[in-house]
Amino acid sequence: MGKIQTLSIDIESYSDVDLQKCGVYKYAQSPAFEILLFGVSVNGGEVMVYDLAQGDTVPMEIIEALTDDSVTKWAFNAAFERVCLSVWLQRHYPEHFSSYSINEDTVGDYLDPSEWKCSMIWSAYMGLPLSLAGSGMVLGVEEQKLKEGKDLIRYFCVPCKPTKVNGGRTRNLPEHDTDKWSLFKFYNKRDVEVEMSIQDRLKKYPVPDFVWDEYHLDQEINDRGIALDMNVVENAIAFDSKSKAELAEKMQELTDLDNPNSVVQMKQWLADNGLEMDSLGKKEVAQAVKTAPKELAEVLLLRQQLSKSSVKKYQAMKNAVCEDGRARGMFQFYGANRSGRWAGRMIQLQNLPQNHMPDLEQARGLVASGNYDAMELLYDDIPDTLSQLIRTAFVPRTGMKFVVADFSAIEARVLSFLAKENWRMEVFQNNGDIYCASASAMFGVPVEKHGENGHLRQKGKIAELALGYGGSVGALKAMGALDMGLAEEELQPLVDSWRAANPNIVRFWWNVDRCVKDTVKNRVTTETHGIRFIYQSGMMFIELPSGRRLSYVKPRMGENRFGGESVTYEGVGGTKKWERIESYGPKFVENIVQEISRDILAYAMRTLSHCFICGHVHDELIIECSMGVSIDAICEQMGRTPPWINGLLLRADGYECSFYKKD
Repeated sequence: MGKIQTLSIDIESYSDVDLQKCGVYKYAQSPAFEILLFGVSVNGGEVMVYDLAQGDTVPMEIIEALTDDSVTKWAFNAAFERVCLSVWLQRHYPEHFSSYSINEDTVGDYLDPSEWKCSMIWSAYMGLPLSLAGSGMVLGVEEQKLKEGKDLIRYFCVPCKPTKVNGGRTRNLPEHDTDKWSLFKFYNKRDVEVEMSIQDRLKKYPVPDFVWDEYHLDQEINDRGIALDMNVVENAIAFDSKSKAELAEKMQELTDLDNPNSVVQMKQWLADNGLEMDSLGKKEVAQAVKTAPKELAEVLLLRQQLSKSSVKKYQAMKNAVCEDGRARGMFQFYGANRSGRWAGRMIQLQNLPQNHMPDLEQARGLVASGNYDAMELLYDDIPDTLSQLIRTAFVPRTGMKFVVADFSAIEARVLSFLAKENWRMEVFQNNGDIYCASASAMFGVPVEKHGENGHLRQKGKIAELALGYGGSVGALKAMGALDMGLAEEELQPLVDSWRAANPNIVRFWWNVDRCVKDTVKNRVTTETHGIRFIYQSGMMFIELPSGRRLSYVKPRMGENRFGGESVTYEGVGGTKKWERIESYGPKFVENIVQEISRDILAYAMRTLSHCFICGHVHDELIIECSMGVSIDAICEQMGRTPPWINGLLLRADGYECSFYKKD
């Protein structure tokens, strides 16, 4: 074989655990888990498929290469191969398995991610789809992924239903369909070939080393996992079904409907009782409750409680939890592929409900101890209480604490810094409140939180959140301006006064707009505000101060709905399909600001990588640490400004807790 430098790997495996629901860590932990086919190319050579299900063995040199740090292992979605091979090696070749990190860490069951690279991440870095078939199709590689793959996987890789025809078996083996099996081996080989073609097609656009370092740290955080208090999880599921049954019974008594959950029946009942409703959506019901007569309001409130889907999160926790009580694989690196931000997987920490209860700890205690009667006595809305308690199911290991630290107003800081909007920079310099300062600049009067003209702070806040990226009246409405008591005729003046107070930000939007158009039309490199716009063989790149690039596939000029010209590019749009997407200056500014904010978080993660980082959400880190660790030290390290954006003022604040919550 000669010296092995690279392996490109694709495995096909079987487990009785549902991969979609439970994630790869739990999937591979099952005693029933096994690798069926091991497809591999050594140093870019011919792909070999080892049929482990029929007694083939993988050559010793390849087994040894799996833990040799001088060999780079490649796969498409490498996390799957790495985790599966970690378990497989421990079971079959324990003497050849070695892990990484220190004994006190909880990553000891997994192979060192720093020896792995992932062509899915490479595709995502280039703004391509996160699937092998999608990426291969957009790049037009010669070898396309086989369409029959899904059926073959359904046949061989997951349990089957016992029927008379299949003799009551719960699993299909190679001997049950030899033609399908040989096609499956061809499919396995083809996947490695497609994966290598994608690498070949992308070699002109290497992923920078520091982005691979971020990926390796991301994999470590996924390997470490985050502990769950399973008492809280199990009891919350039980409480929820008990309370939903009681609510449904009550609803039945009040309405006498066959199925009070049915939208059609419910609307009809409300109409018969004098309340016409177009929709029974959350917002509409909440609105109707305020004005409906007492007996209708009661039914609507019950409807609201019954529709709380909080229990789904607890169910997701139960699905994902591993043998040691930790949930792993919660984060997808480059999951938001336009921007390179993380996406949530499994439990989705990115969209947990907020907690506003003053007695959070007491309520949590009732769930943890299974005291339903006290819960019912003390809380009139059990579904809502359970929803607010979701975060608290995440706990540190025994004898440790969580430190939760996040950046203060990071997007506003980055935007102000790039645009050189100096009055805003002074607010941050003096640790002021940007919402008060913004209201003050807009209305020309002093505004203090809970003080002089304090009522204007809300207008400052909504303007800040809605208008920084070119938003107008529509953006204010989408942010809930009318619900907050602003009148329709106030909105346009609000937009005008925000823009007048922030002329440098407005200038920044249109400078970016001009640069993008110039780059796409004339295929030249342009630059403004320290951001470079580059055209290279059918791609536009925006180069950020960190050196990372955002990729826009096949950009070209088009016409927008107002008859002006706009830039369009190909990507995964709002429909989750690959399509043409239209953009303009302020929207590109939003991409740029969010991406720089993402890079700052990644920089902080590397600064704090000596800590046990268990999770991160938007601009917040969750760290598991011993009781003596100082919050101030963590916040100081997190708030260090990266060398590539000198002069930006950052600030991180934190709190400690014995279970996760929003402070």
